[in-house]
Amino acid sequence: MRIRAGTTDDVGAVLRLMDGAVAWLVARGIAGQWGTEPMSGDPGRIARFTAMAEQGELHVAMVAGQVAGVLGVGSAMDYVPAVAEPELYVRLLVTDRAHEGAGIGARLLDHARGIARERGAGLLRVDCYAGADGALVRYYEQQGFTATETFRVGEWPGQLLVERLEHR
Repeated sequence: MRIRAGTTDDVGAVLRLMDGAVAWLVARGIAGQWGTEPMSGDPGRIARFTAMAEQGELHVAMVAGQVAGVLGVGSAMDYVPAVAEPELYVRLLVTDRAHEGAGIGARLLDHARGIARERGAGLLRVDCYAGADGALVRYYEQQGFTATETFRVGEWPGQLLVERLEHR
């Protein structure tokens, strides 16, 4: 596996992964995370992923020449409290279910840590869906994050998580 900068040419692959994730979640009764409709039909999502690529915030994990995971990083989402220190915020993390258990998400999070350090940030934050059985929160905790505060965006329950980074 290798990780490279994403481009606007990768937006179709991002949408494919997102659509696959939505279908996987819905099949497990977790429609509350991202809804039930494919993201590839949502102009707002397409614009968001395109902007991430154009701004250099998109990173893709390649396995056997195919996009197997996507990381989006940048500034904090507007629905979480601001911090008074340099940080990097994980805005998107999704992997291809065909590679489940291969550690692609963990490698992409390591990549985010490296970007944060390069930018002089000592804090990496992410938020995730806090509903269902809490499995996503536990995933991020297993990856080294600490859950801090819960929040809601409308009816959507969220969990903010942080990780303090050591500078090497």
